[in-house]
Amino acid sequence: MLKLNKASGKKGIKLLATLLTAVLMITGCSGGSGGSSEGNWVSIEDRYTVDPEKPAWQLDKKEEATDLTWYVNADWWNTDFGKDIVTKKIKEDLNINIKFITGDDTKLNTFFAGGDMPDLLTVFDSNSPVVQKAATWAMPLNDLAEKYDPYFNKVAAADTLNWFQLADGKTYGYPNYSNTQEDYDSGNIPAKTAFIIRKDVYEALGSPVIGTPEEFQSVMKRIKQEFPALIPFGFNSIGEGTGSLGDTLQDFIGVPLETESGEFYDRNLDEDYLTWLKTLNTVYRDGNISDDSFADDGTAFEEKVKSGKYATMLLDGTPQQGGNLQIYMSANPGKEYVAIDGPQSTKGNAPTLNQSGITGWMINFISKDCKDPAKAIQIFTYLLSEEGQTLMNYGIEGETYQTKADGSVELLPAVKDLQLNNADQFKKDYRMGEFMFFGHDRHKALSADAFPEAIKQMQEWGKGKLKPHFILENISPDQGTPEARALSAINTKWNTTLVSMVRSKDDASYDNALASYKSFLGENRWEEIVKVRSEKMKLNKEKLGIQ
Repeated sequence: MLKLNKASGKKGIKLLATLLTAVLMITGCSGGSGGSSEGNWVSIEDRYTVDPEKPAWQLDKKEEATDLTWYVNADWWNTDFGKDIVTKKIKEDLNINIKFITGDDTKLNTFFAGGDMPDLLTVFDSNSPVVQKAATWAMPLNDLAEKYDPYFNKVAAADTLNWFQLADGKTYGYPNYSNTQEDYDSGNIPAKTAFIIRKDVYEALGSPVIGTPEEFQSVMKRIKQEFPALIPFGFNSIGEGTGSLGDTLQDFIGVPLETESGEFYDRNLDEDYLTWLKTLNTVYRDGNISDDSFADDGTAFEEKVKSGKYATMLLDGTPQQGGNLQIYMSANPGKEYVAIDGPQSTKGNAPTLNQSGITGWMINFISKDCKDPAKAIQIFTYLLSEEGQTLMNYGIEGETYQTKADGSVELLPAVKDLQLNNADQFKKDYRMGEFMFFGHDRHKALSADAFPEAIKQMQEWGKGKLKPHFILENISPDQGTPEARALSAINTKWNTTLVSMVRSKDDASYDNALASYKSFLGENRWEEIVKVRSEKMKLNKEKLGIQ
């Protein structure tokens, strides 16, 4: 009981802090910062003359190195620059020194409140006031390209620029992993979700089918009996969200993205999905889902992945876990994790696995206070270009990779060996595949070495199962509105409800938790939220030309 009270209090404090942060960000982004109102449009008269056919970083004659500060709104970001082979090459080619600063939303707010803005800034929430009000503090990429580096328009995706365009017709932020319909159609985007099982366990059980709720429950029981040291079923760290038991599971069993009339569909209350949550509750009551799985943070989860502690997992983010899966695979030949079909829709729906979508993941900006915006847009161009993408993924030709006769690339033997057998050292020395502010999967398709061996079978399994979720991107109510506040409360309520449902001790507890959530919706503007989301879905379809 004490543990529950502490958790509840912690969440309450965190929610209050989040609300305060949102209010402060809105204030800061509305003009409260001490930043330049027009942008620091430096002259390049004595440095170079722009050429639409040549990237400006190859023209710029500026002799002294440019020092830039780049804030990344993530505590986990690696702040090193110029030590590994990738960032050392970037430093040399662009003649820059980058000082990375990291933090959370509270630290992000201090920049806006204090007026001491970094030169470049990277955030993750496309629906936040920081992104939505970027015109008040960031420089427009369209204008920067025209004045300093028109080659930018050759390497930036037009669809992505249009997607991030604000009401003034200009684009201020550019993301990584922005997948357009063309990217999906190309087949170069690998799935990042899989239901995986340890190969030795799978074979010992006779390669069973685990498609129906009954089969799933039965196989978890057999795993517990025959492999008592293992946790039969695991999933991504829950944290303050739903791990991989929320929209990831919904995608895996093919819950519809919209109603038949094209409006917002409440996937959390989908009958098929609720059947599987009920199944997970049954598996939990059988003792085949560990209570620790609901409390583990990301690090604890990764340690269990590295050690092969889970017999099966519904894993979202296979590339992010690629290093851990590779460490386990290399140390345990024949016992590696493999993807199988796993839980399937009880209604016959096909999987609709998601990827990063057109909104992407990390969104990068150049602030109006940037000391040298000409150099900053050169960085954007460089990292988006074929040259930059190749460097970030494969390093330097002849030093880390070679190009084969068919145009594909492969890592040199010593580099490949380090990737397979010493993932931590590989990351430290090369940082390939990690410095991905403007990364994109189409460049990874150039080589079989772009991903660790441990996840290739999982990506192969996922072929044909991806479906764009464009219509659902950025459809939350605008922050600061009553609907946005209500949705925040609903999301928190759903996250705790889902955990309560899976951990219910009996049917009555399960039903009460679900009923309580449904009542909460009615008390918190759910109908208005659905209306807003449906309207934004309609706008998304218009923007993308979807019928």
